[in-house]
Amino acid sequence: MRMADFASGLRAAILATVLSSLPVAGAQGQEFEIEDRRAYPGTGQAVLRVISTADLDVFEPFILRFQEANPEVGIDYVTASSAELNRAIRGGAAFDLVLSSAMDLQFTLANDGYARRYASGVTEILPDWARWNDQLFAFTAEPAVIVINEALFNGLALPRTRAELVTLLRDNPERFSGRLGTYDLHASGLGYLFATQEARASDAYWRLTEVMGRLDAQLFCCSGQMLDAVARGDLALAYNVLGSYAVQRLDRDEGLAILPVEDFANVMLRTALIPVTATEVAAAGAMLDALLREGMGEGPAEPVLPPLQSRGQAERSPFGPIRLGPALMVYLDRLNRESFLAAWDAAMEQ
Repeated sequence: MRMADFASGLRAAILATVLSSLPVAGAQGQEFEIEDRRAYPGTGQAVLRVISTADLDVFEPFILRFQEANPEVGIDYVTASSAELNRAIRGGAAFDLVLSSAMDLQFTLANDGYARRYASGVTEILPDWARWNDQLFAFTAEPAVIVINEALFNGLALPRTRAELVTLLRDNPERFSGRLGTYDLHASGLGYLFATQEARASDAYWRLTEVMGRLDAQLFCCSGQMLDAVARGDLALAYNVLGSYAVQRLDRDEGLAILPVEDFANVMLRTALIPVTATEVAAAGAMLDALLREGMGEGPAEPVLPPLQSRGQAERSPFGPIRLGPALMVYLDRLNRESFLAAWDAAMEQ
């Protein structure tokens, strides 16, 4: 059966439930907000409960491919922001697999005892830099990129570095005021991760943040919303969008482009863990192994997200990839976080 035929047939059979921005209670009563939810029934009794930061329109091809190989496994897929996902797991919400773009929050979950150990033939051949303590596993390497609306840059020489971008924005306030977008660091775990990693490595981040603040930058929770705003023409530029989402949108929306800056790129490792609350451990392990195979370029088809193999290219930049390890927790310390956010607020609220 062709993949397209299988996907079409399975979509027709899907029991889809979409719960946008509704509160859900964890085992200990704490509520967390979800963005989307969809059920993919299997032929057996097992239902794999997945909570993820990956949008359904990005991740669904992998789900369909996994169910083609494992038709007996039903899947309950929930999407949430990285901050809400972290709150859910700490609140005891019942999930079997946790997938997140916020490496630092994932690392703290594993470090604080919320992840169970898992080992398989696939995890054993995963590079050391892509796993931690047999609890946290990287399955993608994804750069942060700058996406622009080409029409709104018409007549301007495109900047090649962040320093040139600062100059361009500063010299054209009438064109860019109110039309720049970036993450709300109070709401986005991924945005906070990218910001702290850039700030510790380069003064260019603070100069750019101050200019964006003076130009009344718009703040967003996630990459998808920023890309929507750029595609509509509400924004001229979105800063630090996930490259995997951007590439997918370039194929769909005319007039979008990735700004090819040459100075550096942050590269995030999307990670997976099996929480201690998991009950469908075997199914979670099967999906984790499938993700890791794709991440190592050994899957049956084109990966739905950038594989770990792109890491070699990323390492040519001195600013990526971000490493798995205790250093990720530095800016999650309460005082460090409060200090960083206060400086960011001051820069953005000029």
